[in-house]
Amino acid sequence: MSTQRYSLTLPARKENLDLFIKAGLLLVIGALCFQILQPFLLPMVWGGIIAIALNPLVNLIRRRFGLSRGKSSAVITATVLAALIIPTVWFSGAAFTTTQALATSMADGSLVVPQPAAGVAEWPIVGEPLHKAWSLAATNLAGAVDTYAPQLKSLATSMVAAIGSLGGGIVQFVIATLIAGVLMASAKQCRAVAVKIASRLLGEQGASYVDLSKATVRGVVQGVIGVAVIQAMLAGLGMGIAGVPAAGLLAVAVMILAIIQLPPILVLGPVMAYLFSVESTTVAVMFTVWGILVSASDAVLKPVLMGRGVDIPMVVILLGALGGMMMSGIVGLFVGAVMLSLGYKLLMTWLDNNTAGREESNTLPAVSVQPA
Repeated sequence: MSTQRYSLTLPARKENLDLFIKAGLLLVIGALCFQILQPFLLPMVWGGIIAIALNPLVNLIRRRFGLSRGKSSAVITATVLAALIIPTVWFSGAAFTTTQALATSMADGSLVVPQPAAGVAEWPIVGEPLHKAWSLAATNLAGAVDTYAPQLKSLATSMVAAIGSLGGGIVQFVIATLIAGVLMASAKQCRAVAVKIASRLLGEQGASYVDLSKATVRGVVQGVIGVAVIQAMLAGLGMGIAGVPAAGLLAVAVMILAIIQLPPILVLGPVMAYLFSVESTTVAVMFTVWGILVSASDAVLKPVLMGRGVDIPMVVILLGALGGMMMSGIVGLFVGAVMLSLGYKLLMTWLDNNTAGREESNTLPAVSVQPA
């Protein structure tokens, strides 16, 4: 009797052992694949986001000029890379030249710091200490450097770290743009693969979730990141015309604030106060009006660019942008906002579908009662 029981359980144990070995091998292969692709995961995700956002432009060029999808994707990719690399090279050259000239002027003693206006001391919170430090730098630059050496060192360290993060982000963005070009050239094949994966995981609704993901990504990119880029460009244009120092860095700060759904006036407000102190009233008033319009422009731009009824709460975008930036720097700022918005939209759709399904299942069928 015991021998028969042993012979019956042995095949089951063997099948379990085979299943355990196969699962272990799959885990090992998956872990190795993840380690190999880990350095490229963020650029690949960012490349997919860029491809989804720019694919309508590829289709537009195809229809307008009769080009193939590959050539249209190459045109868009080259345009994006040029729009990124040319300003970066210009800004790097200008920053190097300015730093070199500043160091030379400080070394030979020819650097002159203008006296601050009396109104600077009346600024709230920072006015009095700023006026004191500025006045000291105007009268005794060497003494000011010695007095505020720890603060200047900390500021320089922070600026170097920020510039390094920005440089790394630009390199990742270039790689992501090249990946996006490849994805846009094979958009149909990529969508087919995405639908197969989603259908395998989610069943019959896989294709609808793929379309929802695409609409959410495109809506967030256009309505959040697109608006932020436009506001940064407008703010940088105004500051450049007004002669504000470091207008490029301030424009980047405006873009970051706009992405995390904070008003650009937080950056432009101090610039307005600065212009009232060092420039004529006409220039300061004109820039103030321009800055207010730029800060309020999202109320007009977002409804136009968001489209497709994709409504994402501000707190979701804020948490995604801040979490992404803490995780992966400047590029994570963009990816985090898009990915968390996508996850929120998919979660809400899934919950709505489940609620609707339960309501239908709880509805009692109508029963017709025949009169006796």
